[in-house]
Amino acid sequence: MTSLRFGYLHGLGAYLLWGFFPLYFKLLRPVGPLEILAHRVVWSAAFVALLLVALRNVGFLRSLSRRPRTLAGIGAAATLIAVNWFTYIYGVNSDRVVETALGYFINPLVVVLLGVLVLRERLRPAQWLALGVGALAVAVLTVDYGRLPYLALILAFTFGSYSLVKKRLALPAAEGLFVESAVLSLPALGYLGWLAATGDAAFGRVSTGHTALLVLAGALTAIPLLLFAGAANRLPLTALGILQYVAPILQLCCGVLVFHEPMPPARLTGFALVWLALIIFTADAVRQARRTRRLRLAAAVPPSAAVATS
Repeated sequence: MTSLRFGYLHGLGAYLLWGFFPLYFKLLRPVGPLEILAHRVVWSAAFVALLLVALRNVGFLRSLSRRPRTLAGIGAAATLIAVNWFTYIYGVNSDRVVETALGYFINPLVVVLLGVLVLRERLRPAQWLALGVGALAVAVLTVDYGRLPYLALILAFTFGSYSLVKKRLALPAAEGLFVESAVLSLPALGYLGWLAATGDAAFGRVSTGHTALLVLAGALTAIPLLLFAGAANRLPLTALGILQYVAPILQLCCGVLVFHEPMPPARLTGFALVWLALIIFTADAVRQARRTRRLRLAAAVPPSAAVATS
């Protein structure tokens, strides 16, 4: 099997798992979102720690202790992903799966916007058009909801900012996830200890299956991230960008078809505008990738070869 095919399998596996996350988090009720988040953090750290020990890859921790700026970046990334995870869990378990799906649909547009605001990147006209259509979609959805779709915006901006920080840190997937989870584990364990002391903890009190599902949060957090890392190392960026729409499409289907959340005409119009913006954005990215590849191929052909073949 070729490396490219492995990449597609890894990417599809990651986005399928993320796409069906609403089904999993619904099963964790009646546990509150903060307790679910705490378990997700603790069991993620435990799962990845065991994985790193099995792979005999723990030496990176010593090097991190001598890199304070990297540690500060990891702290920022951990905070952003904790807010993202909590918002998503809250959205799913408050019957707003459709709005959480919207957040991941508009995330690529937010990443482009952050590139302009933070990295001072210059956008092509098609990218500006996609952002404009995306802003119009948010306006339409604001009218439909009677408020800003704030859950979607929080999810998009926190994950976009997290991606930006992670790109600058350039840590491997497993090592990065372990350190982020370890940073969050102390407050998470403190919160779980407080719940146990006050008798408000749901862990172990619902059923054996429910307890197992909470423990499984660690593996379900780590596995798609590791699959995504495998895909990112093998696939072109444009292919990875197109694959990322699998997850919010599945989440939207879960919200509408499984949980029967409403999709009135105005909301559908807002989503249609988001999809139009994504079509413009993706088509421009594919066109630019092809143009860049042609230029690289042309630059790789020496002038003598070009004359010989003419």
